[in-house]
Amino acid sequence: MPKKNLKKRAGGRATEGAAIPLPRPRNDDEESIADNWSTQSVASDDTSWPGSDPVTGDEAEDTSEQDNFEDSFNDCLDGTLQKSANARITALQGIQKALQKKYVADFLWDRKETLTDNVLRCLKKGKGNEQAIAASCLSLLALQIGPEAEGVFTTSQPYLTTLMADNATPVSVRGACALSLAAMCFVCCDGYETIKAIAKTLEDIFCLGYGKGENSPTVSPDQSWLMSQALSAWCLLLTIAPAYDVQRHVEKHLGSLQDLLRSSDVDLRMTAGEAVALLYELARENDEDFEDEENEVALCELLKQLATDSVKHRAKKDRRQQRSCFRDVQRFVVDSESPSETVKVGKENLLELSSWSQKRQYDALCAVLMTGMSTHLRANPLLRDIFDLGAPGLDEYSHTKALTKAQRTFINAAAFKKRTKARAKHRDKRTVTVNGY
Repeated sequence: MPKKNLKKRAGGRATEGAAIPLPRPRNDDEESIADNWSTQSVASDDTSWPGSDPVTGDEAEDTSEQDNFEDSFNDCLDGTLQKSANARITALQGIQKALQKKYVADFLWDRKETLTDNVLRCLKKGKGNEQAIAASCLSLLALQIGPEAEGVFTTSQPYLTTLMADNATPVSVRGACALSLAAMCFVCCDGYETIKAIAKTLEDIFCLGYGKGENSPTVSPDQSWLMSQALSAWCLLLTIAPAYDVQRHVEKHLGSLQDLLRSSDVDLRMTAGEAVALLYELARENDEDFEDEENEVALCELLKQLATDSVKHRAKKDRRQQRSCFRDVQRFVVDSESPSETVKVGKENLLELSSWSQKRQYDALCAVLMTGMSTHLRANPLLRDIFDLGAPGLDEYSHTKALTKAQRTFINAAAFKKRTKARAKHRDKRTVTVNGY
């Protein structure tokens, strides 16, 4: 039987009888292209196509940076589904840093459901550090997309609340859940009954320190830290509470908070001091002559001691921070002198924090955004609205540089007070409508 010619097989190997084409000679242009092919992208010649626009160096660099960011973020998003706990933690840390350092609401809009599902999976199935970072990622997502994150909050709230209230959960996770819940409530929750329920859970945590006194052996450092986190989160929610609820909290907590002022933990003492100042501020908004006749004498004496504390067994740094904090608290409680702090936003913009409500909101958002707070204050419309900075790109406060510090403080305080009253009025109407229904 005659043999048939065998065709060329895979791998480029010719068999017997197959025709082998001769190499075609190349001209000089082809040789130069072939020599440079390893270092030149095919897409880089797009500008020579008909109808294409030339890309400047800055635009190409920005596009490349954004593409690299998106690719890295998507890799981290996929990494949250890994079987390895360490791999998931690394992926969550990547998401956390990305959302802290850049404002990317448009990029997140089409991925919010996927991101929420993946992070919640880590929150439910993970342990320890993984759960704490997952809780932080949820609050960062809410700060990125603003009020539209209400669905994210509704989905994640039961899990965050359960972990926060569970005594078997590590305190680091419970503290992260407390901060995340408060931040998400502050940003995207309109139903005050939900906010009220979360505030009650936070109260149950820090009220455990009532009646303990100084150097109590029943309060460990971890428990003190958790109570400090819960109290800070509760104070953030207190800044958006309606007037009738504020009065209830003043009557319930103003005297008992003196127990936390005597705590052996410096962070808990300072948090309690700021909570006292906040309660006084909110009470005086409704009654300019407000006084706590039952507890004020003892409170003022205690604040004076803390503002001049020189106990040697405490660290020098702790004593310095405590004295600075309680001098401001004492001046406000005794003399009604509001705190004043200036934050530089960019090169021209100045943010004046002239009330305890503003300071609590700023500190809470700083705890979520960390080093990215300055970036978000410049680019995030939500944060700029919260602090009355105007739309991104409009330096509404730049003209105030010509004014005195007192004038800038007055302008900022008036704008903040107007916004707070409008929001409280809206919540009152909503509450009445729900109850009346």
